[in-house]
Amino acid sequence: MAVYDHEEQEQLDALKAWWRDHGNKVINFALAAALVAAAVSGWKWWQDRQAGEAGALYGQLQAAAEKHDVSAVRDAALALVDNYAGTVYAGMGALLTAKLQAEEGDLKNARAQLAWAAEKSSDESLRDLARLRLAGLLLDEKAYDEALQQLAKEPEAAFAARYAEVRGDIYAGQGKAEDARAAYAAALSKLDSKGGSETPASQREAMYRELLQIKLESVGGKA
Repeated sequence: MAVYDHEEQEQLDALKAWWRDHGNKVINFALAAALVAAAVSGWKWWQDRQAGEAGALYGQLQAAAEKHDVSAVRDAALALVDNYAGTVYAGMGALLTAKLQAEEGDLKNARAQLAWAAEKSSDESLRDLARLRLAGLLLDEKAYDEALQQLAKEPEAAFAARYAEVRGDIYAGQGKAEDARAAYAAALSKLDSKGGSETPASQREAMYRELLQIKLESVGGKA
């Protein structure tokens, strides 16, 4: 028993010595870990709260848009950008506001909303869509070079065909038939075949493919 007590005392002394050398580091590490955990928890709570409030505000924007209440839509969109720019709802709000403003003939503010979404939206897909729509508005105004600038960056695959198509429309508007042919051909190549499926999605794709073929032929290309 004495031997056992002696060994136990040696272990206790060794532990005390180790704690003298490393105890502060252990305490500091534990404190840092606790602070990180608290920060992560607080950040998640803040993000959830922001998303909830932004979602409610976007709902108000949608309701105002359905009533074509341009003033209320503009106010809600401004509040989203000012207070919830980091949420996906801000980009969605900018796109919806731009659509309504374009329908109302307010192209200047529609462009401003799309430009913000193209640069600042937290969602990559929304940025791609905003650039596409902005390019379309600029094309209508025959601002060809500015429209092409919006399409300079390659988008996600879902928008690839549409980007190529609008490039073709821009080149056609500029009288650049060769560039237009190349762009329309690229748009056709980016469409995936559905193998003859009769689903609504594949039917829409078939109609879109036919439209692209017509555009290609209109600039001297072959389908």
